[in-house]
Amino acid sequence: MSRVCDVTGRRTRIGHQVKRRGLAKKDGGVGRRVTGRSKRTFKPNIQPVRVLTPDGQVVTLKLSTKVIKRGIITLKKGDKTVSYPLVKAVRGRNRAFSKAQKVTKAPKA
Repeated sequence: MSRVCDVTGRRTRIGHQVKRRGLAKKDGGVGRRVTGRSKRTFKPNIQPVRVLTPDGQVVTLKLSTKVIKRGIITLKKGDKTVSYPLVKAVRGRNRAFSKAQKVTKAPKA
């Protein structure tokens, strides 16, 4: 499973872990000196989430926790971007959502 957010595109980044020695200048020393740099990876917190789309489909998306906290999903559909609130799909039928959909749909006259 690739560690990439479907909404923001966050992915694993590469950086360095910096080893230092010495006493900081503010504490009366000559300053901190770098003694080594080793490669490391910064991994985003990606979670698989079953999302209920506005048209009633259940889709499993890999989302970063930043998107989950924000609660709004913005995806590209064809040539336009679509934003909708994050509604987690429960296992089985989501009865509360389907009842709300039936109430909002008025019969055509």
